[in-house]
Amino acid sequence: MKNPVFLFVLITFLILIDFYIFHVIKSMLNGASVGIKAAVTYGYWFLCIASLGAFLLFPFIVNPYFRQYIFSIGIGWVIAQITLVLFFLVDDVRRGAFWTIGQVASTAGAKFMNTEQGIPRSAFLNWLGVGISSSLFFSLLYGFGNKYKYQLLHKKVAIKNLPAAFKGFKIIHISDIHSGSLKEKEAVQKGIDLIQKQGADLILFTGDLVNDKATEMKDWSPIFGQLSAPKGVFSTLGNHDYGDYVQWPSKEAKVANLEALKGVHASMGWKLLMNEHVTIEKDGAKIKLVGIENWGAKARFPKYGQLNKALEGVDPNDVIVLMSHDPSHWEAQVIPEYPQVDLMLSGHTHGMQFGLENPYFKWSPVQWVYKQWAGLYQQGDQKLYVNRGFGFLGYPGRVGIMPEITLLELV
Repeated sequence: MKNPVFLFVLITFLILIDFYIFHVIKSMLNGASVGIKAAVTYGYWFLCIASLGAFLLFPFIVNPYFRQYIFSIGIGWVIAQITLVLFFLVDDVRRGAFWTIGQVASTAGAKFMNTEQGIPRSAFLNWLGVGISSSLFFSLLYGFGNKYKYQLLHKKVAIKNLPAAFKGFKIIHISDIHSGSLKEKEAVQKGIDLIQKQGADLILFTGDLVNDKATEMKDWSPIFGQLSAPKGVFSTLGNHDYGDYVQWPSKEAKVANLEALKGVHASMGWKLLMNEHVTIEKDGAKIKLVGIENWGAKARFPKYGQLNKALEGVDPNDVIVLMSHDPSHWEAQVIPEYPQVDLMLSGHTHGMQFGLENPYFKWSPVQWVYKQWAGLYQQGDQKLYVNRGFGFLGYPGRVGIMPEITLLELV
């Protein structure tokens, strides 16, 4: 941390949380044996000290893969603690309210309840907090094992005025590879094999090939270069592909990095679409495939994309499939300004790599930021599909939201 005052305040805050939680836990174990009390005490303080030590040592850890795990475990522990504190505080507010009412009633001569011994803690609230925070922390640990468990999702997408030749046309859609986070080549190869087994007509990748630098693809180009389809493999750029999140020695170095990344796409046989379109033909019929650079409506994500340029010369009556990395682009610009776009494909959100999903329900904290964050969406005749991501970033795992390979069938 560059700001020592902020660092001091943060560490003090975390230590106060540690002692507050321990104080409450001690009261919850009043009737427990000496052995249980000792085990809980030593275990709790071991985790607290380890978390604080990892936080202080984090800036000095060089290995990026190891940094992911240290960061994730530390943040997971802090989130679990804050969750637990919320339950304890609610109980303390309840106890304070009852105590105040008791004092007022006693002063008025009424008998409300005996407050001389204090208001007991709520066993239900406290143990519920322990259960939820523990489940949250251990689910994050469990999620480390899910990061390469690729799920194949098959979706039929109805397109208005789709040429007969394209009915049943199969598109593999992948996004957010984040090669700088990947480690296990055999696991990734299984994902590539799964893609190739589908026999898709077209493969589309919607950005974030790397975390920051083109060099991250050095060991991965031979693997992802295996992807092939009769109508080709096309790609576009995501916000991470521009190298905006690292310090470069010069502007020229940053530009060179982007040019190198473009070369990586080409070396793998991927056609990178930079605010341009191509025609996909089948049996004399055609559709337009449009790819733009990153365009995000949220936070400070860049708006490099130029959809107006990419659509130059495109007949608005043609079926148009748009690749645009950030799904916020759909409602912010595509729907109000480009009604001729039939289907937009995006990624970016990863489904936050954390949430709950079943055939009838899906939830993730990312939906508080992105209205369209995973799956198929529709407004009028226009559709958007948001891929949950092939890779991972930050947290090296998945909880509830698995890495995705999407098979889209046009109908």
